[in-house]
Amino acid sequence: MASGDIWQQFGLVTWRAQRKRLQGAVSLGLSSAVIAAGMWWTGSVTPHIRWELDSFFLHAIVDENGLLSADVHISIDNEGMVPFTLTGISADMPGLRLLPDPGPEEPSEVTVAGGDVEALVRRVVITDCAAVPHEPQPVRVSYRSWTGSRTVEVVWDSWWLGGPGGRVPVAWQRGLAAEVCNDAVNPSL
Repeated sequence: MASGDIWQQFGLVTWRAQRKRLQGAVSLGLSSAVIAAGMWWTGSVTPHIRWELDSFFLHAIVDENGLLSADVHISIDNEGMVPFTLTGISADMPGLRLLPDPGPEEPSEVTVAGGDVEALVRRVVITDCAAVPHEPQPVRVSYRSWTGSRTVEVVWDSWWLGGPGGRVPVAWQRGLAAEVCNDAVNPSL
């Protein structure tokens, strides 16, 4: 009787083979997790975007039909390493609508390189200042990257309004509407 036969008789050979298979599966799983985490961190899977609405250039525009609107300056910061192309941005909620189509002088698509910042201007139409929701509302964003085209909904950061008690955070769309509506009735502000 050989020593291999003794090990097999006590079941140690199968135990070692199972242990080797388990180690291989764990190793493959850890490797896959590290690769997926790396791709996520670089922005390869989903872009890492930081949005900023600039209120400095915000002012009310009232056209000949009495339609209240404003041009919104949006800063797009690609915090990942992989470029993406923003192909559309829109929002539709009670009292406010972020128009998906840019103005004639604005590009319809904006490519943001990894670690870069781009800016775009979009038109916001306010149909009813009082109807704009107080809770943060999502914005639909369409983008294209090496993984294909996607549409996601994001909620932008709070808007800060100044008052006698200091700065107060409000939902982005509510703050924007308040500034534009106040500017429409009192353009000297």
